[in-house]
Amino acid sequence: MKLVPKSPDNGVALAESISLPIAIQRAGPNAQRRFVEFFAAHIRNKGTRMAYAYAVRRFFDWCEEFGIEISSVSPIIVATYIEQLTNSCSVPTVKLHLAAIRSLFDFLVTGQVVPSNPAAAVRGPKHVVQKGKTPVLSAIETRKLLDGIDAGNIKGLRDKALIGLLVFSFARVSAAINMNIGDLFLQNRRLWFRLHEKGSKYHEVPAHHHAESYLQDYLDTAGIRDQTKGPLFRTIGPRKQLTLRRLNRVDVYRMIQRRAQQVGIETRVCCHTFRATGITAYLENGGLLEHAQRIACHSSVRSTKLYDRTSDAITLDEIEKIQI
Repeated sequence: MKLVPKSPDNGVALAESISLPIAIQRAGPNAQRRFVEFFAAHIRNKGTRMAYAYAVRRFFDWCEEFGIEISSVSPIIVATYIEQLTNSCSVPTVKLHLAAIRSLFDFLVTGQVVPSNPAAAVRGPKHVVQKGKTPVLSAIETRKLLDGIDAGNIKGLRDKALIGLLVFSFARVSAAINMNIGDLFLQNRRLWFRLHEKGSKYHEVPAHHHAESYLQDYLDTAGIRDQTKGPLFRTIGPRKQLTLRRLNRVDVYRMIQRRAQQVGIETRVCCHTFRATGITAYLENGGLLEHAQRIACHSSVRSTKLYDRTSDAITLDEIEKIQI
């Protein structure tokens, strides 16, 4: 959903500039304006906005299929939709869709579009996670991957610097690719990273000596140290040179897949693999979970614990005792 205001003073004109669900269109100008304000002003995170927009669109398409107007949406209707959604989507996805619907109707209630929130009393499916599903590489595999990248060209130097930053700082891929060159700075004669996290937050992490070496090599060869406001990790142009365009998540995912395949790693790695790999390696070497939480910028230890795979080896050792 692309929100492009035509006039800051005209909510109806703004509503007409985007694709609104039919039920919202029929509910009148106030509903249209409130719907647009929900996505344009209330939700500031771009990723959340896109996820909620898809969830809300899907719900209203379902309502339109059954001829349900917005004023007729009741808890039983929302509960029926959520129940049907569980047949085709994972539990986390269902809970996200319910959160989107509930949040939108809260906003419509305060805007006096509807008298009450029909999703408020609806409970989503129970979801208890003891261990994350993110694929993790061993220290040997990670070293094999990093050493297997050809550092004789700018593309290899960039990829090695990016993967090294993800592994040794536990950074989210979004935080890494949103970094500018000015987000690398010296403090107490050490290189530090300034990572821009979710919710417009940022935190600073000292660079591991390996990551510092990879980044220094990349910056020296690229010759972009003085471009402090320019993106740190950039795409490669037709002439095998860096462009001014920032890498996106799809670019990084494809790069990771290609690099893993080149060195024969069979684990189905993803962008989050290196965050989980770094945390696991840190804990295996005696690091404290509380410190890992702070480095990873997690709001709770429980979130960090999902990335801890140190128990995997213990489990495998116990399984191998079954000798038949």
